[in-house]
Amino acid sequence: MHLPRIATLFGLLAVCTLGLFALRARAADLPIPQVGQTAPNFTLPSQEGTKISLDQYRGQWVVLYFYPKDQTPGCTIEARHFQRDMAQYDALHTVILGVSVDSVQSHQSFCAKDGLHFKLLADTDKKVVAEYGSLADYMGFKIAKRNTFLINPQGKIVKEWIGVDPTNHSTEVLAALHELQK
Repeated sequence: MHLPRIATLFGLLAVCTLGLFALRARAADLPIPQVGQTAPNFTLPSQEGTKISLDQYRGQWVVLYFYPKDQTPGCTIEARHFQRDMAQYDALHTVILGVSVDSVQSHQSFCAKDGLHFKLLADTDKKVVAEYGSLADYMGFKIAKRNTFLINPQGKIVKEWIGVDPTNHSTEVLAALHELQK
């Protein structure tokens, strides 16, 4: 008499557990926003501790780039190249915003060590990274995938790069900006 109840309870537990795993998988695998869509707005703290919202950059071009980890080889190359080309971005009225799941303190250290003067945003809750379809699981750790979205002054995504090669990425972004601003 108790055996069917126990089996039913185990069955319900299995269904609930699978449901939770499915929800978790879906949250990590949100679709990447597409070219032509309005870029999802967000507010995150910068390395300076100030809150930065994407909406505050309406009227300007925005390079929104996601990267895995502060002070790692590929991420350092990518950030240094954006910094190297900053005068060109300024001339094209373009803001650079980097996003990772690292803390504000980690960003402060990264900026100080590598002389970075653009905004690095801390998404420690991983919500923005997930919303942009850029959340990855690397050996049990949730990090950002290396993806970039170019957003026009009206707030629309006009170009995206998925799985970026950090060595020449800034050059690619500048070429796209020059083409789109003709």
